[in-house]
Amino acid sequence: MVLGGLLAPPLCWSCQGAARRGDALCRGCRGLLPRLAAEPVWLCGVRVWAPLAYSGPARDLVSALKFRGAVGVADPMAAQIAANAPCDLLQGSTLVPVPLHPKRFRSRGYNQAAAIAEALAQRTGLALADCLVRTGPPVTQVGRHRAERRAGPAGSIGIEAEAPERVLLVDDVVTTGATLAACQKALREAGTSEFSAVVFARTLGR
Repeated sequence: MVLGGLLAPPLCWSCQGAARRGDALCRGCRGLLPRLAAEPVWLCGVRVWAPLAYSGPARDLVSALKFRGAVGVADPMAAQIAANAPCDLLQGSTLVPVPLHPKRFRSRGYNQAAAIAEALAQRTGLALADCLVRTGPPVTQVGRHRAERRAGPAGSIGIEAEAPERVLLVDDVVTTGATLAACQKALREAGTSEFSAVVFARTLGR
């Protein structure tokens, strides 16, 4: 195993070049991460903050986590959030991952939003409550038109446990914010009073 590691060093998830052990990206690709402004934005009535734009190496990390089984990249993605998020978003919040449809969970074996939320909880010491569920047809957001995305996620989102009073929703990437808004609605109906969201990357122009 040691010899194999020496002969085949870790590869960057963006350019496939050599990376330092434990790093998801090589030094060059880390320098190309498309950073966003420090201020949160409002999407579909939800206050959302992301450290990076959904392009370049950031997009490659999202793809690695969501479609290539690279659960290990959730920690460096969470590190970007923990190191740069506005302090008022993190203070006193309970992390709640955006849910994945059960059928998609069975196929993938994990929820990418939950993986990021778990890593973020370890880095920040914040409580984690995986209390949301997704029901209805397991239709992906990929390929849906903007109007369809803004209308809300395919299926519906509900809650299966006690709702925290102050919630910080966690997801890998946000486009229109409709899914976050559906999560917020379910939580509000269950008694949550304060909402914000952090995501690893936000689609440019949002």
